[in-house]
Amino acid sequence: MDAQSRGRADEIDPADQWVLNPRTGNYELRLGNPAAQTRRPTVAPPRRSSSSAPAPTAPSPAVPKPRRGDGPPGGRRSGRSRKGGGGGGGRRKKALVITGGTLAFLLVAGSVGAYLYYDHLNDNLNVTDIAGAGSGGFKKDQAINILVIGTDKRSGAGNEGYGDKDSVGHADTTILFHVAKDRSNATALSIPRDLITDIPSCPTKQPDGTTKEIRGTKGTRFNNSLGQEGRDAGCTMRTVKELTGIEVDNFMMVDFNAVKTLSAAVGGVPVCLEKAVDDEDSKLKLSQGEHRLQGEQALAFVRTRHAFGNESDLDRIKTQQQFLGSMMREMKSKETLTSPKKFFSLAEAATKSLTVDKGLGSIDKLTDLAGELKDINLKNVTFTTLPVLDNPAEKVKATVVLNHTDAEPLLQMIRGDVSLTEVEKKEQAAKDAADADAKAKQDALLQGAKAPAADVRVDVYNGGGPQGSASTTLTWLQNTKGVTKSGSQGNAPAKVGATQLEYAPNQADQARALAEMMGLPAGAMKMGTADAAAKTPMKLTLGPDFKEPGAPLAPPVPQELSKDIQQAQADKAVCAK
Repeated sequence: MDAQSRGRADEIDPADQWVLNPRTGNYELRLGNPAAQTRRPTVAPPRRSSSSAPAPTAPSPAVPKPRRGDGPPGGRRSGRSRKGGGGGGGRRKKALVITGGTLAFLLVAGSVGAYLYYDHLNDNLNVTDIAGAGSGGFKKDQAINILVIGTDKRSGAGNEGYGDKDSVGHADTTILFHVAKDRSNATALSIPRDLITDIPSCPTKQPDGTTKEIRGTKGTRFNNSLGQEGRDAGCTMRTVKELTGIEVDNFMMVDFNAVKTLSAAVGGVPVCLEKAVDDEDSKLKLSQGEHRLQGEQALAFVRTRHAFGNESDLDRIKTQQQFLGSMMREMKSKETLTSPKKFFSLAEAATKSLTVDKGLGSIDKLTDLAGELKDINLKNVTFTTLPVLDNPAEKVKATVVLNHTDAEPLLQMIRGDVSLTEVEKKEQAAKDAADADAKAKQDALLQGAKAPAADVRVDVYNGGGPQGSASTTLTWLQNTKGVTKSGSQGNAPAKVGATQLEYAPNQADQARALAEMMGLPAGAMKMGTADAAAKTPMKLTLGPDFKEPGAPLAPPVPQELSKDIQQAQADKAVCAK
């Protein structure tokens, strides 16, 4: 019996109650029989104790035909309630609806997470208060950045051989999943767990409701951003922003069990090996060729370090990305989309494995996120890894450091919402039209009177640009452009994702003048709501997209990336080697 089994023969399997609604073309889960509609049956998670509870009565297998006046799928209706009938006025069937076209999954490596949404699964979710980390949640009209974390915490039966014994868990596998504003493409950026970086101080909610400030640590492994010293996922979100300049909207976290249960729920994940594998540490033993893995075998595949490549964590990341691409293809396959039983199994496996922040802490909120992802073609989903180098401070190579030369253009593309894949012409046309509309609205901000250079007051900060950018820009503004009422404030209190100019409504003429001098796009202009006092300076914060004073701010294009940057498209099968 695998981890997905529920263990009681007399419990109802709701997957057996799915029927096709001929009016909508959707599968509907009808719980209860026509004679029992006065009740509101639901599918509850497994009971903690059944010693005193009577065994449930299985519903009739008969499927009621749709009746005129039934509410829309999902159990919601508008207008007047139905009168008459055996159920009484206003009563209706409880129906949970899945539409194949609106299904979306988000998957991560090391430990794998996904989501599928049913009203009765809310109680399965674990929710964490991240004490203000991140943007406050994804927005429907903006690009989305979800941090998906796989922890190596030992939890659940059969996981004693994985992870560190007695550990509270680390950020063992981390993927920053960026979804384009126009929803045409996505980039999944893996962050190596052994990357040496700085972990900032982070407020962390305690069980008693208080907030504890956990001090930052410089020059430590990235994976210590979770679990260690009491850090929660909010600390990992803050670390990612510090490292990449990208603010995370929400997080999703899973453990080892997710790989086992999700792979079993889809009936196994196809993988391909260029050579036979017999890894004593992970217990992975497979012959050369194609295999379908689930449960313990699937977990061993994504956890092995000694089976492929040069036996490093970076090669394990590649193997995990191959597995994830295959699982995503399997979940979007016709066999899965037309199998209600698989739908239900995936829903149970996903929600029981998932920990999220409050912004995703309900099935409704997860459904909203699914709606934003549903139309992304897998060929436009690119896996890549943050470029790193062996740590030069080590004789025995155990950790890595950021390769700034290769990493910065890649991060600029993600911050600039540039796809790593060529979006098809039809999709590109829609994207171009949306971009043109956004540009027209932004350009309107630059129209209007511009203040003389001598009247422009601005303080310049470096929030992620090249070292010395603030002082270099100040010299350029004063000596070349005549902006004498400017000053350099050195490093900004916090890094920004892109260069921005903050100003008050009564400083708009100054802002337009400075934007023209600096080559700032309208998107970089952040106007406040209240007027500023006389002689108050504007605030110009230079971000990672800043190269030099006067140079237009624009992210690189895929062709400008280093050839050493690893990339893999989710729609392509690749054999592990």
